[in-house]
Amino acid sequence: MKIIIKSTKIKLSPSLYNYIEEKIGGLKKFLKNIDNNLIEAIIEVGKPSQHHQKGDVYYAEANLRLPGKILRAEAKEWDLRVAIDKIKDDLGRKINNYKIRQTDKDRRFARSVKKAKSVSPLARFRPPSNRLLKKLAEEKE
Repeated sequence: MKIIIKSTKIKLSPSLYNYIEEKIGGLKKFLKNIDNNLIEAIIEVGKPSQHHQKGDVYYAEANLRLPGKILRAEAKEWDLRVAIDKIKDDLGRKINNYKIRQTDKDRRFARSVKKAKSVSPLARFRPPSNRLLKKLAEEKE
């Protein structure tokens, strides 16, 4: 998984940088069946403006690119670490839903292939063989 971290209007300390990599990198366990080269996480953290002093001052946004899908999560909180935890949890839920949908698609496809491979319904209405006709005639008598 490739993780790209971008900061806006704040300077990231090495400990915060490692915290983000650890939390977002932990999502790899949900993506075992997908090639790591195809997964890209773009994380943006920062402040919306310089003049905010109280309340939800920090924000964190994440875009997770998976094959055929982009998952997005955002959070605004009073602490940057709390915002990162929230986007990690949100992405975890969205990855789980993505995996469920993918398996459902695979099952539907397998069902349709199995149905297409089955014997044609017209093949069941062949005229009965002579042996079967003789047997039915004997049973009636």
